[in-house]
Amino acid sequence: MLHRTKIALTGASLIALSTAAFAESHAMDLPQASSPWFTDGQAAVEALMARQPNLNRAKNVIVLVADGNGVGTNYALRLFDGQQKGMMGEENVLPYETPEFYNALIKTYNINAQTPDSAPTAGAMNTGVKQRFNMINLGGDALIDDCSTVAGNELTTFSEIVSGMDKSVGVVSTARITHATPAAVYAKTASRDWEDSVPEGCDSQVDIAQQLMNAMQAGTIDFAMGGGGRFFLPADVEMGGLKGSRADGLNLIETATAGGVQFASDDESFAALDLSGTAPVLGLFEDSHMQYEADRSGEPSLAAMTKAAINYLSTNENGYYLEIEAGRVDHANHDGNAYRTLTDGVAFAEAVAMADELTNDEDTLIIVTADHEHAIAFNGYCGRGSDILGLCMGVADTGEMNNGEPLLAADGKPYTVIGYLNGAGSVLVENGNDFSGARPDLTQEEAIDPDYLQQALIPMSSETHSGEDVAVYAKGPYAHLFDGTLEQNVIFHVMHKAVTAE
Repeated sequence: MLHRTKIALTGASLIALSTAAFAESHAMDLPQASSPWFTDGQAAVEALMARQPNLNRAKNVIVLVADGNGVGTNYALRLFDGQQKGMMGEENVLPYETPEFYNALIKTYNINAQTPDSAPTAGAMNTGVKQRFNMINLGGDALIDDCSTVAGNELTTFSEIVSGMDKSVGVVSTARITHATPAAVYAKTASRDWEDSVPEGCDSQVDIAQQLMNAMQAGTIDFAMGGGGRFFLPADVEMGGLKGSRADGLNLIETATAGGVQFASDDESFAALDLSGTAPVLGLFEDSHMQYEADRSGEPSLAAMTKAAINYLSTNENGYYLEIEAGRVDHANHDGNAYRTLTDGVAFAEAVAMADELTNDEDTLIIVTADHEHAIAFNGYCGRGSDILGLCMGVADTGEMNNGEPLLAADGKPYTVIGYLNGAGSVLVENGNDFSGARPDLTQEEAIDPDYLQQALIPMSSETHSGEDVAVYAKGPYAHLFDGTLEQNVIFHVMHKAVTAE
């Protein structure tokens, strides 16, 4: 019986192989066989078939988060990046969209929120469990703004786990380093807003800036770089071009440097940092968030900070964990300004490429993802090559490029490719207790202006997140575990599996 079963399986395999060979040979006879679309499709299948799971133990883990860069925003980024390179845009491939990267969809909701906040989404990635809206690294029994619920609900972070394995830890962000996503690497708090103070009588935790300093003193964080300098200095103190706002009089930068931490606050001091790994690094480049990439002057790019972090952390022979955040993708989406959303997105893609270039797939797990998406939308039956920032142009009858004629809505006016379902660019105007109005007319020149706010529907001072899925892309040890549709907290479990694999 066993012998016959083996013969049957062998026969089935031979039939399958013969069928595949037959199909491949006859594919060359198809009229479309010479089309680049056809040959590129075949090449894509071959590249996917060549992938083999990497079962090495990960020495290093790098998580790159473009805050707010969900599937929709990433679509716009792909086109914008391609169009900046002279392409029509749709055919562009971002550095993390190649067959080398495995990918999956990620569900981003929080314990108590359908539409998520960055604090618990980042916390889920750093602890392996979903968390409550506006809190960081506390269990589900903790309550927002309630210090009395902190004790006993603190979660162990991935940075604490790998520090216990004698690995180094770094965190980089273009947002304030005390902001939600970077803070999730090292902080535990009942409110993400307690960046430089906690309520009176709160004895169970200190503010997030102090938690970062405590983590650096304890050796849990070795490299930290971003904005938010005002939260580290007293209100009456200026240092390194930064102006403080702390009401308690603490000078955390002075305390850090007195303890041997290197400090940088501009391009010059950034370039002078010793990256040999002998002393911790703290970089704070703005009082609040770092500048948008489109406006950046006097401070390092995200790719430059990524390079510095990897060069520094790589001096630890036991490896490292590094989280890198393009925080201002999120902020420009909130503003309804697609131009700065996408220019910061390109800076993020450059940081991904930098991290990939400086590391080895054999021992480094690279994860590229977002914490959530925004209420971004895409309008009309636009022709190929329509400027992703501009007006939706008609589909041409011949060739590939659009016909150059803006499509018109029922009100007889053109519309942009990108819009938002809510935000400051709302076409509704407040009249007393009511909202009314009509869409203004719009030219291509107005639409592609860097300061233009995309038209929105529901009037809000700040555009909101959305609850839809985001993507995750990964390469390196155990990256193949990213497959299908996963809960966001699974990202932690893949990282943990990679660094502990036998």
